[in-house]
Amino acid sequence: MMENSNNSATTPVLEAIKIWKSFGSTVSLADVSVEAHAGRILALLGDNGAGKSTLVKILCGVLTPDEGELRMNGDPIEFSGPAMARERGVATVFQDLAICPLLSITRNVVLGNEPTKGWGVLRRFDAAKARRDTIQALETLGVRLNRELEAPATTLSGGERQALAIAREMFYGSACLILDEPTSALAVRQADKVLEHICAARDKGKAVIFITHNFRHALAISDDIVVLSRGRVMGKFEKEEISLEELLDLVAEEGLIHH
Repeated sequence: MMENSNNSATTPVLEAIKIWKSFGSTVSLADVSVEAHAGRILALLGDNGAGKSTLVKILCGVLTPDEGELRMNGDPIEFSGPAMARERGVATVFQDLAICPLLSITRNVVLGNEPTKGWGVLRRFDAAKARRDTIQALETLGVRLNRELEAPATTLSGGERQALAIAREMFYGSACLILDEPTSALAVRQADKVLEHICAARDKGKAVIFITHNFRHALAISDDIVVLSRGRVMGKFEKEEISLEELLDLVAEEGLIHH
């Protein structure tokens, strides 16, 4: 097995160390270690059943590992749930849960961080500040939407919804963005635009974990690659160390067929 660890001297923003997780007699993760660094994109590659979803749920506090530990900026941490992970700066954008389609674009951006004005019983939603925050969040990531901000999010394309969710998490200070299959089921042009926005998040200094089964997308934008198969790490590479052909040859040995 080819393997190379990230030689960056910086302390990882988020790190999983020797993670084990089982469900009954089924081992979902076995001795898995990954690390995400500021200003870099870590691609987690693997087909269905590789353990990607379980690892994501541990990284964002939905599940707790049976063994192993998580660290943020070098300090051990235990997330009591997704809310705590988000408070500590770990934001996860799930493919199907990124946006509330019936809420407006503005309401989606400020969701969970709604600005208010007034005091006591007179406190109310500050629509003007919400609009300003939305414009600033979208501009930060270079997102341009050809519709009014008060339009419902259901009018957005799949790629625009992903971009909106990424912009929201960046604007509210997330240090680590976990993106779960953000280009899955998107048309080529939409997927390419989402990849551009992911790179923009990296270029703003965020640590990005990009979960995908699309090897071409991973190689196009990632800095570091971890390949999972049947709950184990098959290999760790920096982007320059492996070609698409070598990557496909490696995973073919494990019976992975989706590229």
